[in-house]
Amino acid sequence: MEQPASQDGACTSTPILEARGIYKQFPGVVALNNVSFQLCPGQVHALAGQNGSGKSTLIKVLTGVYQPDRGTVIFKGQPVSFGSPREAQAAGISTIYQEVNLIPLMSVAENIFLGREPKTKMGTVDSQRMNREAKELLADFDIEVDVRAPLRSLGLGVQQMVAIARAVSIQAEVVIMDEPTSSLEASEVETLFRVIRQLRDKGIGVVFVTHRLEEFYEICDQITVLRDGNVVHSGPLNQLPKLSLIATMLGRELPEGQGEITQFAAHETTAAEPVLVAEGLTRTGVIEDVSFSVRPGEVVGFAGLLGSGRTETAKAVFGAMALDSGTVKISGKEVNVRSPSVAIRNGLAFVPEDRRAEGIIPGLSVRDNIVSAALPYISKGGLVSRRAADEIVKRFVAALDIKVADPDQPIEQLSGGNQQKVLLARWLCLNNLKALILDEPTRGIDVGAKAEVQKLIGELAGQGLGIVMISSELEEVIEGSDQVVVLKDGQVAGVVSGDELTEGNLMRLMAGQSGAEGEPGDGHE
Repeated sequence: MEQPASQDGACTSTPILEARGIYKQFPGVVALNNVSFQLCPGQVHALAGQNGSGKSTLIKVLTGVYQPDRGTVIFKGQPVSFGSPREAQAAGISTIYQEVNLIPLMSVAENIFLGREPKTKMGTVDSQRMNREAKELLADFDIEVDVRAPLRSLGLGVQQMVAIARAVSIQAEVVIMDEPTSSLEASEVETLFRVIRQLRDKGIGVVFVTHRLEEFYEICDQITVLRDGNVVHSGPLNQLPKLSLIATMLGRELPEGQGEITQFAAHETTAAEPVLVAEGLTRTGVIEDVSFSVRPGEVVGFAGLLGSGRTETAKAVFGAMALDSGTVKISGKEVNVRSPSVAIRNGLAFVPEDRRAEGIIPGLSVRDNIVSAALPYISKGGLVSRRAADEIVKRFVAALDIKVADPDQPIEQLSGGNQQKVLLARWLCLNNLKALILDEPTRGIDVGAKAEVQKLIGELAGQGLGIVMISSELEEVIEGSDQVVVLKDGQVAGVVSGDELTEGNLMRLMAGQSGAEGEPGDGHE
């Protein structure tokens, strides 16, 4: 196949999609400043940058969500002005978003063919054909599910694969993928990359956004880096080493020889009695006999593949999932965590994996999101003390360096990293906080914000907080944890700490192989 770009990255034929001199401003913020971008046919083009750099805004300009204040979008050599994503899709530009943008109550097949359902001669939906074609399409992604089942009955990773299958099935000439792998297991990522290579071989242009830098180097040909709304680099990816990419994204030089991406602050585990103990947690068909403990100042990592029971264990401890058996102790006291409110009253907090659906409160301001958990403590006679709320917000916006124009700014307008900091602030403002459960705390946030959150986790542990950290990134869970509980099929496969805390040992336990250091039960009370 002919190369889509020359050695310097310029298209050897007419770009399939192009942005020329795009300028987009929102109140008080220049989101894009004279941004130009070219996507060649048959090219996988990485779009990189920290949250707030302009990536999402550029995608929305290219697909008709926003209209540029200045500049031109060119598709297949002709200037275009899409009035909506639907118009862009009809023209041949399909977009896959990080958050699954489908309808949970509808079936898998109905979601795949939404708006373009096959019809019978009578003009009604041909359900039999739709289900058959949906099943065939998903087979290309190695997915075997009942396509008649409601989408919401599937795991988040499978839902994302359904969204990807829908986008690919539209026969687009450009496919834009915004964090498509954030909810996928390793095997699903491999399947996605196989599909991307097939698209590339067919001459389809792919724009690829991810916060996992190694994925850029595995699948992408070209890269454009944005920072503060400006293009700061564009060229072949093989000419930009990983550390140089990070430095470019951050706008600073990294020290020579710095190899670690994670930035956890150092802390020491105390010998005090555990602040959180879970024993024999069981929910039939979900988790079985899960036990672990967390001491003050200790970070206990949870590792395991998607579906291993990590999130389910966290929700069970927090009272968000009912148990058949098992006990939870907080500061030595057995607590019947029948609901999250009980857990919160006893000093336990939980930052969920799905920030958008289970974390932030959409439609409310940054201020209201931060103080929501503290309302019982700053209210009297049903009236909230504005002064107390302002003091809390001012304190934690400064302490966590939350980038916000004004506390009354809608939470949705913040970047993913800053939304994550707001969720942390929500719990840190509680005076009785003893333990904090963090489910994928750095998922979907840029490398700079990721380092800040990692550093903050270490600092909180250093202040004596007990922390449970769930992460799909082995590097993160190894470097940030004092000990790691490995889950497999809803059970504890092993607990690893000290010199035995290596990537190889964790992977062996995740795979269910014997011979790894740290047998089930080691390292916890």
